[in-house]
Amino acid sequence: MTSKCIRVVVVDDHHVIRVGLRTMLEEGGDEFCLVGEASDGATAVRVVGELQPDVVLMDLRMPGMDGIQAIEDIHRHWPSIAIIILTTYNEDALMIRGLQSGASGYLLKDADLSILLDAIRKAARGERVFQPEVMERLLSHAARATGMPSSIPVREKGQINLTRRELEVLAGAARGERSKEIAARLGITERTVGAYMTGIFTKLNVDSRASAVAVALERGLLPRQEY
Repeated sequence: MTSKCIRVVVVDDHHVIRVGLRTMLEEGGDEFCLVGEASDGATAVRVVGELQPDVVLMDLRMPGMDGIQAIEDIHRHWPSIAIIILTTYNEDALMIRGLQSGASGYLLKDADLSILLDAIRKAARGERVFQPEVMERLLSHAARATGMPSSIPVREKGQINLTRRELEVLAGAARGERSKEIAARLGITERTVGAYMTGIFTKLNVDSRASAVAVALERGLLPRQEY
């Protein structure tokens, strides 16, 4: 992205939010270009299709077509375009659905300038975007929504293929269990749990439990629940 700016589309039904994001992107200098805006999901899909941006900043609650449906449509037609969910503190369930629909990550609407610009850079490079202060709540929501089935079906999507035991370990991590608790429940050692987690990190291309759970939720690798 050195020879041209990162092209961004902002989607939010609140005019003041769009203005604020526009101003922040302008403060980022020539590295960022705001190429389009939309106030609802249907318009967002049309604008993204016409402009083919690098990154879309997507609100979730909008009139008409909401952000979830827009994410699904954009990801289905143009999977290379990165989508960052714009979220507030009461949208945990929607965030999970957004990740499962194809979003690259999420960003709080009141994020500082440096966090916003860094998130856009990462998304444009194909990286995941997860703010730590939101991830803790997302994991807590996953822990409440994820049951403890005696067996977990192996789900494959793309090139990711976790073993049944890796999925059992990952489900424990999603519930917030420590390695000691996972080991006791599965009848294995903590060292073995660590080995499984290392394999999971490698397959999902992540470096933390939080990111592993988020990517697994996005890919539908964890047990399907009604969020």
